[in-house]
Amino acid sequence: MSGIVDHSRYPMSKSPHTPPRQLGNGHGHTASPLKIFGHAKNKVNEIFKTITSYISESDAFLTGIPEGDNIVTREQLEEVKAFKGKVAGIGEVLSRDHMKVVFFGRTSNGKSTVINAMLKTKLLPSGIGHTTNCFVQVEGSDTHEGYLLTEDSDEQKSIHSVRELAHALSGVKLDSSALIKIKWPKEKCVLLRDDVVLVDSPGVDVSGDTDAWIDKFCLDADVFVLVANAESTLMQTEKNFFLRVSDKLSKPNIFILNNRWDASASEPEMMEEVRKQHLDRNIAFLVDELKVVNRQEAENRVFFISAREALTSRSQGQPGTPSPLLQEGYQARLFEFANFERTFEECLCKSAVKTKFEQHAQRGKTLSSQLRTIMEAVHEQSLQAKNRSITQRGETSSRLQFVSTQLDKLSSEIKDQIKLMVEDVENKVAKALNEEIRRLSSLVDEFDRPFHPDQNLLAVYKKELHAHVEQSLGRNLQAKCSEALLRAVDCTERDMTDRISHLLPEESKLQLLNSLPRRDFEIAYRLDCRNLCADFREDIEFHFSLGISSLVKRFLGPKCASRALRGYSNQIPPPLTPMTPMEPESYPVRQKNELMMALLTNFSSLASRSTVGAVVVVGIAFRAVGWQVVGVGLALYGGVYLYERLAWTNKAKERTFKRQYVDYASNKLKLIVDLTSANCSHQVQQELSSTFSRLCSHVDHTKADLEEAIASYNREAVKYEEFGNKAKLLRNKAGYIDTELNSFIKQYLKHDV
Repeated sequence: MSGIVDHSRYPMSKSPHTPPRQLGNGHGHTASPLKIFGHAKNKVNEIFKTITSYISESDAFLTGIPEGDNIVTREQLEEVKAFKGKVAGIGEVLSRDHMKVVFFGRTSNGKSTVINAMLKTKLLPSGIGHTTNCFVQVEGSDTHEGYLLTEDSDEQKSIHSVRELAHALSGVKLDSSALIKIKWPKEKCVLLRDDVVLVDSPGVDVSGDTDAWIDKFCLDADVFVLVANAESTLMQTEKNFFLRVSDKLSKPNIFILNNRWDASASEPEMMEEVRKQHLDRNIAFLVDELKVVNRQEAENRVFFISAREALTSRSQGQPGTPSPLLQEGYQARLFEFANFERTFEECLCKSAVKTKFEQHAQRGKTLSSQLRTIMEAVHEQSLQAKNRSITQRGETSSRLQFVSTQLDKLSSEIKDQIKLMVEDVENKVAKALNEEIRRLSSLVDEFDRPFHPDQNLLAVYKKELHAHVEQSLGRNLQAKCSEALLRAVDCTERDMTDRISHLLPEESKLQLLNSLPRRDFEIAYRLDCRNLCADFREDIEFHFSLGISSLVKRFLGPKCASRALRGYSNQIPPPLTPMTPMEPESYPVRQKNELMMALLTNFSSLASRSTVGAVVVVGIAFRAVGWQVVGVGLALYGGVYLYERLAWTNKAKERTFKRQYVDYASNKLKLIVDLTSANCSHQVQQELSSTFSRLCSHVDHTKADLEEAIASYNREAVKYEEFGNKAKLLRNKAGYIDTELNSFIKQYLKHDV
């Protein structure tokens, strides 16, 4: 049975002289499954770079939205900022992610030799006995020369020092859980070029603290390789270790290599029975005890190899015939090793892509979904805020139009009201002043000051009389008019204020009341009697009531009398025909008056120019009635004269003065009735107009505020529209990222790679 090979599992070379490097080096094919991991890693890295940029853009956008706009909540901001840290952590993990393979087994089962064979060089210390003293991790480097790193230092050490540090027989004793990293050039090994990390371990029978090993080195492993000794059965120590691994990891990928199968060449008759025995026990361990695969899958997880032969074949390039180092049947064992590598690569790639990227892809989908939800909410809030601004703008525009229309209407009504008020004031003041003029004599009689005809004293008397009349008239006018007028003005102002307040917002109404100072409006009548009666000239000389001049004045009046007494000699005779047309019935009256005045004028002129006239008159009377009658008449005439002369005292002079003053002042005051009433009405008009202007200024401020509010709502609507468009863009970008992740999952995770 030596040399019997299962060709269905181990395809043989067509030429018996096929070089060993093409028989079993495991890397002669061009389409290595490990390439898929690199493609998947590059793809997912690109996606997460996009996610990182997207989150940064989203964070900047959300942070730029003012907090007072109530578009973004604090929780959303904190959530997005937390996304940045999560994605940064994922990106860091992805940059370090690689396919990790950990080799376990008992001491001297050939773990290091298997790794050396896969590396095609004797890099790790190997040999009989306890060789590997600690964990050794081999990973790729872009350098041309390999170097070594320890856990406690970043110093690059020579690759040759690995034998001193990792070999159990060296003088340097590292702890069994220590880790040495070997950075081996990628150009020297295809496995390392494809981001594969190989971890060698001490024997599982070296230390009892294997749980610490599992926690430190196994939790991120993609594939476990149990290197067993084909010259003995699977030991319980090895089983116990992987049972603990299975407890901490869900269905780990485990391969079992029955190493040193070249020993079966010395007993070819028992090879198949031993092989079947090992295969059954290994399958039972994987299926029944570990329960990580089914029986069909388990058959592809168990291999019978010779790591020493594979290493020899690959490192030295032995010819395709048996040699002292290669036992009979070595080609089958080399193909078995190559088949293990092929199956191992497929499983490693599947496992690594799934374990390394599936979780990240799902987290990326979760992040994009959460960000999409946030951006959808921001988009909705922006649209609502925009609609609110547009609605408020419309309401404010309507309010502005209403205020403007009502103000124009109110202004017209108030102007008409002020006009009526002014006319009423003018009529009331004119009426009251006329009444006071009619009773001016009473006011003058109330003036009680010593009267003396001396001109100096009389000037003082007139000055005080002017002041008395002015004060009394002003006081009486205020008593009759001011109170009623002030009530009317106050009522009108309250009405204006009330009507204006309906055009103001609530917060401005109180400000309106506070901004109008309460000042007592008083009407100033301005009756300047001193200047008004400055031309008053009193006549307090004695005038006999039956004297010629007095009689003439009594019959002709003061103006005609003075003209008659002066005579007509110096005057131009009036024209026979009047200059202005007159009514016919007025001519006889005028002619009669002129005739009477002419007779009296001639008579008085005659009597005043010659005493002869008096004698003639007396003589005529004497001849007509007799001396007795004339004497009695003269006695009576003289008695009357004497009486009047004796009665002409200071009191009589004062009464005459006051009567003359009343007549003069009444005429003067009547001249200023219209002026005074117009002045008072103008004061009322000024008061009401100024009050209305101040009230309108508040409405103008309100209109300005409304216009500013409209402009503000316009700006807000534009701003919220920009927020909504940006949020919509970012929401769609989240959909794009989700599509990319779905494509990645479909390409690399949903199907066999």
